[in-house]
Amino acid sequence: MPPFFEHALRITWLLLIGYWLWSARTAKPAGQQESFGKRVLAYWLPLLIALLLLGPGEWFGQSLLREQFVPHTTLVYSIGMSLAVLGAALAVISRAMLGRNWSATVQLKQDHELITRGPYRLVRHPIYTGLLTLFLGNAVMVGDWRGLLAVAIVFVSFWHKYRLEERWLAEHFGEPYHRYKARTKTIIPAVF
Repeated sequence: MPPFFEHALRITWLLLIGYWLWSARTAKPAGQQESFGKRVLAYWLPLLIALLLLGPGEWFGQSLLREQFVPHTTLVYSIGMSLAVLGAALAVISRAMLGRNWSATVQLKQDHELITRGPYRLVRHPIYTGLLTLFLGNAVMVGDWRGLLAVAIVFVSFWHKYRLEERWLAEHFGEPYHRYKARTKTIIPAVF
C-alpha cells in the first residue's frame, strides 16, 4: 500500500480509537452487563483476530489469504480510504448521539435512554454500520482475501452482540422499543 494511504488509514483508526477512549470516561455506570469472559470471547477476541488479519501481509506468507480480490491501484485505494473515513465518521457521530448511554459492550446503563435521532432514525445500530464500513474500507485497501475474512468475523461478532442488545432493550423499554424497531432497519438502511 502506498505510504500516503497507509498513513491516512492509520490516522483514521487512531482518531476513532482516541475519540472512543476519550469519550468513554463520561459514560453512565452499567445497570446490567454480560460477564467479562463472554465479552472477551464474543467481542474482543474476534475484533483482535480481524485486526491481525488486516496487519502486514508478510505475516501470511504466500497463503490463500494473500490472494487478491481487487487490484492494488490508486483508484481501489481511494475507494477503500473513502469507505474507511465514511465508516469512522458514522461511528463517531453515532457514538456522540448516544452520549452517556454508550458502552463498548452490551450493557443497560443506569437511567438508560432510548436514542432515536440522528443516524438512529434510519438504523438501530449505526455504530456497527460505521465500524463494518471502516473494516470494509480497510479490507479493500489491503486487497487480499484476509481482509474480507476480517469483515466477516467482525460481522458475526456484531450480529451476536446486536441480538442480545435488542433483547435487553426490548425488555427494558417495552412498546416504545418495539415501535422503534418496526420503523427502522438493523444495520443497513432500507435493507437489513
